[in-house]
Amino acid sequence: MADPAVTISKPAPYLEAAGEQFISAVTGLTGKPIDTTAFAPQVAGQNVLTQAAQQQAATQAGLGTLQFDPTTGAVTGVGAGTGVAGYQPFLQQAAAYSGPQAYQQFMSPYQQEVIDTSLAEFDKQRAIAQQQLPAQAIAAGAFGGGREGVQRAEFGAQSLQDRALLQAQLLQQGFGQAQQAAAQAQQQQMGLASLQPSLAQANIQSLGQAGTGNLAYQQAVLDAAAQGAQMSAYEPYNRLQFLGSAIGGMLSGQPQAYMTSTTPSSAGTASPLSSALSSAFGVYGLGSLFGR
Repeated sequence: MADPAVTISKPAPYLEAAGEQFISAVTGLTGKPIDTTAFAPQVAGQNVLTQAAQQQAATQAGLGTLQFDPTTGAVTGVGAGTGVAGYQPFLQQAAAYSGPQAYQQFMSPYQQEVIDTSLAEFDKQRAIAQQQLPAQAIAAGAFGGGREGVQRAEFGAQSLQDRALLQAQLLQQGFGQAQQAAAQAQQQQMGLASLQPSLAQANIQSLGQAGTGNLAYQQAVLDAAAQGAQMSAYEPYNRLQFLGSAIGGMLSGQPQAYMTSTTPSSAGTASPLSSALSSAFGVYGLGSLFGR
């Protein structure tokens, strides 16, 4: 009994050749691993602006010099600092102006000269007034008597009292002025202690904002480079995908096989590729092999 006949359906020769080349290209390409190091995720390192902001913040808090990683720019350590915040020197100076002896450093260096000059003028005027006592006694008819002596004694006592009062007033005036100056200096230092942190914070914030903007730009450059490397690495795959889609589209558009032949099975068997293409076209169409 003769062997039954075998019917073989093939696509157009140019499509069959294109399919063989496509499979060969896919097999060769997928056999090579993709080096992903060129487009692996990367994080931009800290820049000098951000580091400057961090250092100023550390200094403001009384910390020492920061150490930065040479690769990432991140803070890795901090040196020994003073432990004194930026505003503390002003508070300490304000405290020095509030003690009981604080007025002394504000006393006028010319105060004693003012006192001596004032007292000298007082003594001069008293001496002139004292010289007028005999004439007054003669006019009163009491010259050389006990009455004149009493008048002279009273004048001398009153002069001493007035002189002491003048000296006390001058000293009190100088003391009051020195206290007022000390209080004013204390308020000035307190104002500086309040102002200094806000100024320092504004400067730190400005540097930080500039550093953040620069960091965003650096990160964008890294991301763009990684995206470009990824596109370059997958470019051959995209071309093969386009080729597979084109071949599949042409096969799916064929209404029927390009060539049909009937041969006895004993005459030989079809090639595996021809069998696969024939079966796929008969069931799904070759386009399904390429994602159609």
